[in-house]
Amino acid sequence: MTTVTERAALRDALGLLKDREQIAERLLESSAKHSFDPDKELDWDAPMVEGKYYWPPELLSLYDTPLWKKMGEEQRIDLSRHEAAALGSLGIWFEIILMQLMVRHIYDKSLTSKHVRYALTEIADECRHSMMFARMIQKSGSPAYPVSRLNHNLARILKTVSTTPGSFACTLLGEEILDWMQRLTFPDERIQPLVRGVTRIHVIEEARHVRYAREELRRQMLTAPRWEQELTRISCGEAARVFSLAFVNPAVYDNVGLDRREAVAQVRASGHRREVMQTGAKRLTDFLDDIGVLRGVGRRLWQSSGLLA
Repeated sequence: MTTVTERAALRDALGLLKDREQIAERLLESSAKHSFDPDKELDWDAPMVEGKYYWPPELLSLYDTPLWKKMGEEQRIDLSRHEAAALGSLGIWFEIILMQLMVRHIYDKSLTSKHVRYALTEIADECRHSMMFARMIQKSGSPAYPVSRLNHNLARILKTVSTTPGSFACTLLGEEILDWMQRLTFPDERIQPLVRGVTRIHVIEEARHVRYAREELRRQMLTAPRWEQELTRISCGEAARVFSLAFVNPAVYDNVGLDRREAVAQVRASGHRREVMQTGAKRLTDFLDDIGVLRGVGRRLWQSSGLLA
């Protein structure tokens, strides 16, 4: 049994950590009340609406660049269709990684605990999300956009060497930036109704996943040995660098009739794009800074990723 003294020791810059089982119990209650079956909740038979975007224009990679200003409305909408498919593909890739990391986390824990039960509930959520994203891509008429072979294989290494706190830091990296974008997407009436429905479901269910990962990462950064904390800082920083690059799939530009090299160069030079990515990551980077993840080499890697000023 954990004593009062032991509980009091588990305190970081954000305050006293809550009991694992209590957190899991609340998340399980929320899951019972607010979980969705996308196959039943969304109208997959309805046609796409002509003239509506698939992703908010301000969040598209080329927004406010010289190329964007030359593009007509139809080409801009087509860019949004392909970028939404690329982000959906990225989401599936990431969620498959996340599910493997979650299974590793619970492998040696009490299988009857609420903490493990919630982890299994989250894995089930992620399975549904991956299928939902895949169906959305197919419905949009866009191809799937797998990440580069290099990033695909770097993820294999990450899954092998990741520490437990590193796994939860990477979980938040993948979830919180996309979550910020989706919170701007689902209320936006300029966006296709199906995409709005997909992002709404994802935002509601991901809120629980973020809470679980944040609380566990705080606990891990307090209890892990020093070498593991330092490895977590470095692996998380490298993951930020890879993830920020994977956010733009250059094949998108080929498929909307743009010069790939010119488009990639303009995205890299875009102050608006840099601001979007840093704003999307700010809630996460503030949290990671508070709990001691953004230090030393890890912090410099985050800065080189463009996600941290």
